[in-house]
Amino acid sequence: MEEKLKQEPTDLVKIVLYGPESTGKTTLAQQLANHYDTVWVPEYARDYLQKKWDEQQKVCELKDLLPIAEGQIRLENDLSKKANKVLICDTDILETKVYSEAYFDGYCDPLLEKYALLNHYDFYFLTDIDVPWVKDDLRDRPDQRKEMFDLFKTTLEKYQRSFVILKGNENERFQKAVTQIDKLLYYD
Repeated sequence: MEEKLKQEPTDLVKIVLYGPESTGKTTLAQQLANHYDTVWVPEYARDYLQKKWDEQQKVCELKDLLPIAEGQIRLENDLSKKANKVLICDTDILETKVYSEAYFDGYCDPLLEKYALLNHYDFYFLTDIDVPWVKDDLRDRPDQRKEMFDLFKTTLEKYQRSFVILKGNENERFQKAVTQIDKLLYYD
């Protein structure tokens, strides 16, 4: 079980797009991967939970979180073999930890928490809530965006992750992200 949550070693610069639902992470992940001629790691939970909704009309349950985390790391490990210098991750399991605690009364499976904290990423982009919320089958907290954003920010600070907040329109976010990633790739 533990091996399923562990990152494989790599020399890639790993970037995480991180933050509340409907804040532009996927759009930016695609733009950045295209810009750097690399691959991006989609959010495994989207497909997993959409399938559950379509087949059973059920939302995320506590028992889903470890399979989601395992699927996310499996995708990341597989796609890291195809990446070019930088790997853009639409999410990570630290985000899964935040959602677990937010939706399940502060609880996070100890194994999920262990690997959420052990796995390494070079930089996080925390996406702000200054973009319109878009409804879909899975998104459910349009009125709690500020609280969710604060949870994500507090978590990055608590675990001393390197991050910046991305605000503004698509182009402003993209330009700020590219400037930061270029620093990591070419100046560090």
